[in-house]
Amino acid sequence: MSWLHELLAGVGVGLVAGLASSFTGTSPGGGLVIFSVLLLGAEQHVAQGTSLITQIPPTGLAGARRYWQSGNRSPLQWIVWIGIGFLVGGAGGGYAAAAASDSVLQWTYVVYLAALIAMLALRRDGKDDATEASASAELPWLPLLLIGLLAGFSSGFMGIGGGLAITVGLAAGLRVPQHQAQLVSLVFSIIPTNVPAAWIYWSKGLMVGWPAVTGILAGLWIGIDLGARMANGVSKSALRRAMIAFVSLMALYMTHKALS
Repeated sequence: MSWLHELLAGVGVGLVAGLASSFTGTSPGGGLVIFSVLLLGAEQHVAQGTSLITQIPPTGLAGARRYWQSGNRSPLQWIVWIGIGFLVGGAGGGYAAAAASDSVLQWTYVVYLAALIAMLALRRDGKDDATEASASAELPWLPLLLIGLLAGFSSGFMGIGGGLAITVGLAAGLRVPQHQAQLVSLVFSIIPTNVPAAWIYWSKGLMVGWPAVTGILAGLWIGIDLGARMANGVSKSALRRAMIAFVSLMALYMTHKALS
C-alpha cells in the first residue's frame, strides 16, 4: 500500500470511527480497532496500538465543546477520580495485552462488549433528566474510581480508548444523563490518560505507518465534531439505542474475527 493509499484509508478509518463514537459515546477506540483491521489490514495487536497512539492528541476537543455548549457539564471531581483509575488500569491492561494472543484479545473484546450491551439494555428511565442531573453532581468517589480502573484496563488491554466503559458506567451504572455521560467520555479523549498503555504498544512497534496515523488523526478531528453536532439534536433514549446498535455490531464483527 502506497503512502497516499495509507493516508486516504487512515482518513476513512478516523472519520467513520470519530463520527460513530462521538454520536454514541463509545470513544474512538472501538471503531478505530475494527476499521483499522478492515481498511488497513492490521493485525489485532497493531490495530490496538494504533488506536491508543492516535488517541493521544486531543482529537475530541471540538466534540466536547459541542456537548458543553448544549448545557452538559463534567464536574471536576468526576474527572479526577476516573482519571486516577484510568492511569492505573491502563498500564496494567497494556502489559497484560502484550502477553496475550490475538485470539484471547478478540474473545475478551466480545465478552466485554456483550456485558456492556446487557447493562445498557437493562437500564430503565425511572427519573427525568432534571432529577438525574441535580443528583449526579454528588456521585461518590469509589464508583468513579472503579469506572476509571475498568476504562483504563479495557483501554490498555483492548485498545478501545476506555470511553465506552465510562459512558456505560455513568449512564447505566450511576444513572447520569446520557448526554452528560458522553461528554465525560469525550473529555477523556482530550486528556492523554492512555499514554502509559500507548507507550507499551509503541515500544514494541505495534502500530501502522505514519501516513495512516496522520490520516486517522485528520479523520477523527472531523468525525468527532460532526457526531457531537448530531448527538445534541436527538433524545437520550435515541442515543442509547444507537449506542446499543453500534456496540452490538462491533461485538458481532469481533466474534466473526475470533471464529475465523
